[in-house]
Amino acid sequence: MTFATGKGRTRLAAVGLVAGLAALTLTAVHARAQAPLKIGVLGDFSSVYSDIGGQGNLEATKLAVEEFGGTMFGKPIEVISADPQNKADIAASISRKWYENEAVDMIIDMPTSATALAGMEMSKQFEKIMIVTDAASSDITGKSCSPYTLHWTYDTYGNAHTVGQAIVKNGGDSWFFITADYLFGHSIERDTGDVVRASGGKVVGSARHPLNNQDFSSFLLQAQASKAKIIGMANGGGDTINTIKQAAEFGIVAGGQNLAGIVMFISDIHSLGLKLAQGLIITEAYYWDLNDRTRAFGKKFFDKMKRMPTMNQAATYSATLHYLNAVKAAGTRDTKPVLAKMRETPVRDAFTDNGFVREDGRMVHSMFLFEVKKPEESKGPWDYYKVLAEVPGDQVFRPLKDGNCPYVKQ
Repeated sequence: MTFATGKGRTRLAAVGLVAGLAALTLTAVHARAQAPLKIGVLGDFSSVYSDIGGQGNLEATKLAVEEFGGTMFGKPIEVISADPQNKADIAASISRKWYENEAVDMIIDMPTSATALAGMEMSKQFEKIMIVTDAASSDITGKSCSPYTLHWTYDTYGNAHTVGQAIVKNGGDSWFFITADYLFGHSIERDTGDVVRASGGKVVGSARHPLNNQDFSSFLLQAQASKAKIIGMANGGGDTINTIKQAAEFGIVAGGQNLAGIVMFISDIHSLGLKLAQGLIITEAYYWDLNDRTRAFGKKFFDKMKRMPTMNQAATYSATLHYLNAVKAAGTRDTKPVLAKMRETPVRDAFTDNGFVREDGRMVHSMFLFEVKKPEESKGPWDYYKVLAEVPGDQVFRPLKDGNCPYVKQ
C-alpha cells in the first residue's frame, strides 16, 4: 500500500476538488434540463402604469402559453409574476433572485425605463433573456443595450418621429414639454425635441414633474404662459390622463393651444372618454379593430379582462409566443441558440405581420398614426381610433448605425 505525502496529497486534493466541482456542474445542468420552462412577468400591478401593462400583461403571457400548448419538453410551462413598485433597486433584486435562485428562463414586461435598465444588468450578469414590452427609452437598444435584451413594443425615438413629425408638418411648430422627471420622460423630451427642431420647429421650454403626480396646475400654468402652440406630454399612464383632465379645467385647448400625446394608449382614451380625448393625434403599434387577426386576439383578451388590450399587452403576448416558438425550434432553453432563432424568424402574429428582431435587440415593425374619434363617430365602447397612416418600421425606429449600441458591429 502506498500513501500520498506532501505535494502528492495537494495534487490529489486538487483533483478531487475539480472532480467535485465538475460533478456539481453536471448535476446543476441536469437539474435545469429537467426543470419546467419558467417565465417571469415583472410589471406594475398597483401604480401609474398598471392599466397599460400590469395584470393585462400577465394574462397576455398566459394566453400565449395556452395558445402554444402549455408545455415545453414534456413539462408544463410555468408563469410567475412580481411588482417592482417602479423602483430600479427592487427590479434588480427580483431579477437576480429569479435568474439565480428560481430557475427563471426569461423575464418579460419591465414597467419603466429605470427598472428595465436595472433588470438588464442582471440579464447580462446571468446571460439570461429579458424582453422589454412596457418601458420606452430608446437607450434600451442604444447606448445601454444588452446582447440578452429585446425591446418589443415601441420606444421614445419611434413615437417622437411618428407623432412629432406629423404635428410639426401640420403647423405645430412651437413646443413646451410637461415631462415626467426620470429617464422615460427625459428620453421623450429629448427625442421629440430633436424631431421638432429637425423639422423646422422650436422648443420654448419644459417643466418636470415627479412620477405618479396628482396636481399639474403649476406645470400647466408654465405651459400656458409659454404661448407654445403644442404642449407635449412627455409622460405616460395616469400622469398623462391627469395632465389632460387638468388642462381642460384650465381651458388650455379652448384658449388655442393643443396637447400632443407622444406616448398614449387605448386605456388612456377609455379613462378620459371621447369628449376629452377627441382629436388627439397618437401613435400605437396595435389596435384591436385593425383586421381579423387583431380582432381575434382582442376578443380572447376581452373575454379574460373585460377590456380591450393595450399595445403593450398585445406585444407581451407576441413576444412570449415568439420566444416559446424559438425555444421549441432551437430544441433547447439555452440563451444563445434561442436568441439566434428569435432573430432569424420573422414576427407574424396578432401584434404585427411585418416584424423582425434586429442585432441591437430592437423588434422592428410598423407603427400606426391614429386620430381619436369624436363621440358621435364612435359606434360603441373601445371604438376610438381613425387610422391616419401606417408608418413602416424602417421609417419609425432609429437606424441601427445611429444607436451607439456597443454590441453591434459597425
